[in-house]
Amino acid sequence: MKAICVFNNKGGVGKTTLMCNVAAFFATQGRKILVVDADPQCNATAYMLSENKLDELYATTKDSGTINDLVASLKKSKGYASIPIVRSTQFGVDIVPGDPKFSLAEDFLSKDWIESTSGQERGLKTTFFFRALLEWAKLQAYDYVFFDVGPSLGAINRTILLSCDYFILPMSSDIFSLRGLQNIELAISTWKRGLERGLESFIEENGFNYHFDDGAEPAKPNIKFLGYVSQQYTAKTVNGKKQPVNAYEKIIKKITPAINKHLVTPFNLGKKLEYKLGEIPYLQSLVPMSQTASKPIFSLKSADGVVGAHFEKVKQFENIVSQISNNIELNIREIENDLG
Repeated sequence: MKAICVFNNKGGVGKTTLMCNVAAFFATQGRKILVVDADPQCNATAYMLSENKLDELYATTKDSGTINDLVASLKKSKGYASIPIVRSTQFGVDIVPGDPKFSLAEDFLSKDWIESTSGQERGLKTTFFFRALLEWAKLQAYDYVFFDVGPSLGAINRTILLSCDYFILPMSSDIFSLRGLQNIELAISTWKRGLERGLESFIEENGFNYHFDDGAEPAKPNIKFLGYVSQQYTAKTVNGKKQPVNAYEKIIKKITPAINKHLVTPFNLGKKLEYKLGEIPYLQSLVPMSQTASKPIFSLKSADGVVGAHFEKVKQFENIVSQISNNIELNIREIENDLG
């Protein structure tokens, strides 16, 4: 089982749309998929569930059944809670639903992070609560766990990224995406060192390794960069072939060197792979159409409002998401082979 976070600290890059559609495509290939909506905006949950299911989940008097259950249990010192699961029949995946109240976890996770880096058991237990979820998912025979997160370098995303095996970066071809790469490198590297220091301090103080309630020992954080997916750019047509306009062309030429410097070298030890997983073109009205139907883009039919040239776009997107999914698995195999 592999845990993958689809992450960028810059918003507006199509992160949730990409994650939901890749997860759904893997499900069509016979993979057992769990999606964890850790974004307090709950976009993945709203996308993947019908309005009736959303009403059933949120418009009740009960205050449970979402990702907030996990942190609420820790706040009450009750340990790790059972995992709340909802099925998305249209996407073919299981979901840990998001919750707007989960944004309040930022302060709690920030406070306990300080205890974690000093080797205190409570802080480590909090920091590893998503790792505990992944241990449960492994027992349930999931093939992939995908995390959808908000565009930040806050405490929630820190906890998730330190628990995952890989992260994928959706990005647009703009200067802000390039400048943000250095921030991602610095943040994750600093977090890894802090947690490693906390685990070492725990051993020094207690004489044994930190472990979960079931006796298992969490591995040291070792998240790898799996690749990036670029978003639409403004293009002109030359001899029947689309080319980026000059401003975008200059930025696009800087992407590969910046990715290699800030993500491949620090997190993959410079391993040579094809890190561009794919490119998402402008999809016209297919994205809102997909959201309204609560269906993956590649599953849209005429009954969902697809007409005329939209059919070709649907097919085009299916080919693209297939390519991205294949490249994800190829890169995982290559990285795992190196790790032995």
